[in-house]
Amino acid sequence: MQISKWSLLIMIMIICVDQSDGYNATAAKADVGFILDLNQTIGKIMKTCISMAIDDFYSKQSCNTMIVPHFRDASNGSVAAASAAIDLLKNTQVMAIFGPQRSIQADFVIDIGEQVRVPIISQATSPLLSPTESSHFVRASWCSSSQAKAIASIVKNFGWREVVFVYEDTNYGSGLMPFLSEGLMQINALVSYQSIVSPSAEDDRILLELYKMKTMQTRVFVVHMLPNLATRYFKMVKKAGMMREGYAWIIADVLTSLLHSVDSETIEAMQGVLGVKAYVPRSEEVRRFSKRWRKRFHRENPEMERTELDVVGLWAYDTVTALAEAVKSVGVASPRFKKPVGGWNLTDLEAIGTSNSDPSFIHLIRNCKFKGLSGDFNISNGQLQPSAFEIVSVYGRGECTVGFWSERNGISKELKCDDEVQEKGNLGGILWPGATSIVPKGWEIPTSGKKLRVGVPVKKGFTEFIKVERNQESKAITATGFCIDVFEEVMRSMPYAVQFEYIPFETIDGESGGNYNDLVYQIFTEEYDAVVGDVTIVANRSNFVDFTFPYTESGVAIVVPIKDQDRKKNAWIFMKPLTTGLWLTIAAFFVFTGFVIWVLEHRVNKHFQGQVMQQVGMIFWFSFSTLVFAHRERVKSNLTRFVLIVWVFVVLVLTSSYTANLTSMLTLQQLQPKVNEVDDLIKNGEYVGYQEGSFVSGFLMDNMKFDSSKFRIYSTLEDYDVALSRGSRNGGVGAVVDELPYIRLFLSKYCHKYTMIGPTYRTSGFGFAFPKGSPLLPDVSRQILKLKEDDKMLFITKKWLGEEEGCSSPGGAVIASESLTLDSFRGLFLIAGLSSSSALVVYLCVFMYESTCSFKKKICDLARVFCKEKGRDLLSTAADGRGRGERGVAQSQEGMFSHDDGFSTTEPATPMHDNHIELVQMDQRSLF
Repeated sequence: MQISKWSLLIMIMIICVDQSDGYNATAAKADVGFILDLNQTIGKIMKTCISMAIDDFYSKQSCNTMIVPHFRDASNGSVAAASAAIDLLKNTQVMAIFGPQRSIQADFVIDIGEQVRVPIISQATSPLLSPTESSHFVRASWCSSSQAKAIASIVKNFGWREVVFVYEDTNYGSGLMPFLSEGLMQINALVSYQSIVSPSAEDDRILLELYKMKTMQTRVFVVHMLPNLATRYFKMVKKAGMMREGYAWIIADVLTSLLHSVDSETIEAMQGVLGVKAYVPRSEEVRRFSKRWRKRFHRENPEMERTELDVVGLWAYDTVTALAEAVKSVGVASPRFKKPVGGWNLTDLEAIGTSNSDPSFIHLIRNCKFKGLSGDFNISNGQLQPSAFEIVSVYGRGECTVGFWSERNGISKELKCDDEVQEKGNLGGILWPGATSIVPKGWEIPTSGKKLRVGVPVKKGFTEFIKVERNQESKAITATGFCIDVFEEVMRSMPYAVQFEYIPFETIDGESGGNYNDLVYQIFTEEYDAVVGDVTIVANRSNFVDFTFPYTESGVAIVVPIKDQDRKKNAWIFMKPLTTGLWLTIAAFFVFTGFVIWVLEHRVNKHFQGQVMQQVGMIFWFSFSTLVFAHRERVKSNLTRFVLIVWVFVVLVLTSSYTANLTSMLTLQQLQPKVNEVDDLIKNGEYVGYQEGSFVSGFLMDNMKFDSSKFRIYSTLEDYDVALSRGSRNGGVGAVVDELPYIRLFLSKYCHKYTMIGPTYRTSGFGFAFPKGSPLLPDVSRQILKLKEDDKMLFITKKWLGEEEGCSSPGGAVIASESLTLDSFRGLFLIAGLSSSSALVVYLCVFMYESTCSFKKKICDLARVFCKEKGRDLLSTAADGRGRGERGVAQSQEGMFSHDDGFSTTEPATPMHDNHIELVQMDQRSLF
């Protein structure tokens, strides 16, 4: 018994020494109130950290002031917290209040502090509590909205498109919702459902809500609740069978930071859950403090089992340190409060008055920055600024770090002390619910849920694309056609099973329920989960739904009738291959080429001599005879041969082109559209037809500027044929405007009667419609792309749309070739003209150079001599000197072009020259 008394005495002494460590009896007492939830683990952790912060601060330095803590319990709710605050202000006259922890409690206390001008320092994380709106409120923790981007980055990292947000029905729980929605929208994801759980909800109620979520498609859940509710909730999650493979769970801070406080059964139920929490650097100082804290905590709370220090406790430690520095700077005011003047009929709160503390006191608390145990502790404008988040996975008996997130660098696998990121965009190995390493795809069609409701259009015509039939006995819906085959092939190719059913868009009497805009809008009103059919992707429809990639060609085209021009009965068809201008150019070149050849051959070739009419005839005959290569006259000049080589090539090209074009005109049927341009339709007031229910009507008015009074609606291919055959004057139309898939199908059957004209106006083609943000959309689009690259798409197209038999052109009737124009042979004539002209110029230059007379006489002599056959004049006047003299003259006139071509080169004083002058004079008299 004596030993027990001594042991008790020693313990009391140790406690007293420990509590009095750093105590300065002469220091001014700064009373500070601490309102904590002392029945909860987090409250006890914070109390120990607060006490240690006060002891550590004053044990390291001598101060004229000293914080005296006054703890109050707020575990009984908001009224208890408000009462504790009024008691501290009225009876203790505290300089500041730390707490409460809960957002709903802090909301009351903040209003009280604002009225009495006393700083309220709280770790409440709800964004609904704003330091900018309350000048005496300081948030000593990260706002829960700061984690929204971190959670959104995790969702983006795994390619999820939808999440279910589960939160407790408090200010703390609902405060994250708008920020999470905004963060998800920035990554093209959304919150598909909100599950609100009351903190007082019974387990059966929670289980019922879980079964409801189990029937939904989304398999990614974000949970935002405090540990008390989360403990019960995740036990029910496991009981509902929602902790198996395919599910993904993400928990928010503060729950992640307080995982150490939940029981082992809850940890077992949370295996594979991801969480985010504030990152605290593992410094040596933190490790030493944790060791000291653990000893003191278990000494103060011996009944508590395994408990770990968390970031909330470190923030409390750093906050008290910042508060002590502020008190040291401003001192303690006396009196503490300024009482109101006239104290009649005042409430307890009004009777307190307002704080007399230095105005800089609140400023020092709301704006401080230093290196604390929690890292960079930076309070700016009353808000503790966030830095990096740690991403953890619940595994085994606790948690393991799989990555980090920061505003600057996003997700990373590792994070250095200076926030430098390594392996950006990656996370460590994660064991997901169901003990699998396979990343959940984020959604699935629940077997116990509804089938995918696929809306299909009901239409009379164009059944090759889609046809809906109802069995009169079983009332079962059967859909067939090109669009249906494509959709079903895509569904079969999906990496998972998708159950669906077709629901026709029709009225009670089986008629179409409206146009395609009305059909697509049914997805927005949640009547359908998807729409399949010949639905065109247009901008106004994309405001309500999301479309897959198009699975058909795109474009809007115009079809018009053709007129048959049977040129085989035309007597002048042989003139049609060439235009009039080309005919005249050819004729001119024939004459010009014949003239050049006559000039070059006239003096040396007897075939190009004689009477004037004979020589003119030779000019035409020789050039035109080259058409059939029938000329028999031999040419003697090399210049002539050069001209002929080029000209024969020109003739060969011209005759070949003429023959080909004439053959085309005689063998192919000549078909011409009745209208060549879109403007002609508008100018002539033609009626235009389009398909019932199509968006083309608006396209005609907005893009093509047609008058809506000129529109006529049709439902089948046969209607198109009849309307085009009649024409606008007989109750039909002058043209049909529709999308390319329909036009191709129409021309495949009527290609000999109609053809496409004008430009093809681009559209986006056919696509399948889904609700905005549908998780099905990326997978369906991916399978469409694969299908278009496969032979299956070609097989489906041939099966339903067939091939254009008997049509050589996909645009309809073939328009035969037109007459050839001069532009096609401009280069050819240029070569022929240059070659002939150059030969003529060379000949004339040489001819004039070799004459020695004056220029005027030279021209006259040259004209006379040119009209004579070389050597013939000598034979007619000097027959007796024919032998040697004739040969001399002939030899003297041989030139460089041939053995018969040349000019006289004898000297003027020689007898031969004199004889030549006399002969020329005689010839001049005979010529003129």
